[in-house]
Amino acid sequence: MIKLIKDETNHLLIEVTASEANLENADAFKSQVIELLNTHNKSLVIDLNKVEYIDSSFLGALVAILKHAITIKKEVVLVNLKKDVKDLLLLIRLDKVFKIYDNYKEALSHL
Repeated sequence: MIKLIKDETNHLLIEVTASEANLENADAFKSQVIELLNTHNKSLVIDLNKVEYIDSSFLGALVAILKHAITIKKEVVLVNLKKDVKDLLLLIRLDKVFKIYDNYKEALSHL
């Protein structure tokens, strides 16, 4: 479901490996990411380059992860969103909640 790509000094870069981010994998995703946050106590950059479709349950998991990160004073940043996924986040105004960048390099300049 997720793959740890980089473990840097102040953040982790993870990639969501599923092409469909939905009810079937939302709970596992949330559990795995919260475990990473608890273990490493670092901000998180989530690369969504493989995600073609995202549903409300997965969006809820992302919000739960963000809430958890805020309690431990860390950030959650989203990068490499496909057009349809980014359009959905803009439509439901989650761009006001999450920091969204076109790529990892751009996100680095804001961490």
